[in-house]
Amino acid sequence: MSRVAYVNGRYVPQRVAAVNIEDRGYQFGDGVYEVVHVHGGCLIDADLHLARLERSLGEIEIPVPLGPRALRQVFAEMMRRNRVSEGLIYMQVTRGVARREHAFPKPLPKPAVVVTIRRLPPFPRDVEAWTAAAITRPDERWQRCDIKSVNLLANVLAKEAAHAAGAAEAIFVDAAGMVTEGASSSVWMVDREGCLCTRKLDHAVLPGCTRAALIGLMEEAGIAWRESGFAKAELAAAREIFITSASSFVKPVVRLDGRSVGEGRVGPVTRRLFALFAHHVQGAVRNAPAAAS
Repeated sequence: MSRVAYVNGRYVPQRVAAVNIEDRGYQFGDGVYEVVHVHGGCLIDADLHLARLERSLGEIEIPVPLGPRALRQVFAEMMRRNRVSEGLIYMQVTRGVARREHAFPKPLPKPAVVVTIRRLPPFPRDVEAWTAAAITRPDERWQRCDIKSVNLLANVLAKEAAHAAGAAEAIFVDAAGMVTEGASSSVWMVDREGCLCTRKLDHAVLPGCTRAALIGLMEEAGIAWRESGFAKAELAAAREIFITSASSFVKPVVRLDGRSVGEGRVGPVTRRLFALFAHHVQGAVRNAPAAAS
């Protein structure tokens, strides 16, 4: 069956889907995106993702093209047309089509909206088979990483370096030697004293939706954690490291820069949080069917 894409209000075969050559997303990277995990026909943490999309659009002054209810209907139709119940929805919104000039065009064009979907394997059952290696890389990105922008060249180069090293993720380290985030994930660690921590939100990191969902789950379960900065050296000495994202879920990192993390296997904190998040994905009432309001 041919895959179907949503492009500016129309459902079209993905093999022929196209955008205008003067779309500002193509010309300037002038746009934002979101990725939503689909499990069992339900959108996981959709409210968080749609709120972040609206925030990103506001930060770069692109009007919201579709409200949450309309977007959920598009997502549901994409799932139906592509027969996907386990997968990832990708949505991109750009400023639209205009003559190539750097400043915002006047009058503002209609934002361009593209939605695609692809299948994923089922949610992992065995945390031991879900481990990964990571490398560290200098953080060479722009200074507004809190916006989920389509400008991802530095992330792409870091990811390629990770893959060349046999790793799944690249963890960025800023000029002061402090860890920011992964190329496509939030970074967590259990330090040498046993404290679970992740960097506080600021312009240097994306406010991860899986990060936010996990924090809510931990607070409900009474699990202690803190937001605090940590250096590359502290990360290297951590008992446990894991990353979170819409496609990584809670993913243990057991090797960093070629060396074992802790004892080189999944630690007890990561194991508990993987189970907590798995329950959230597989049975939480907050993850309603795609078309729900």
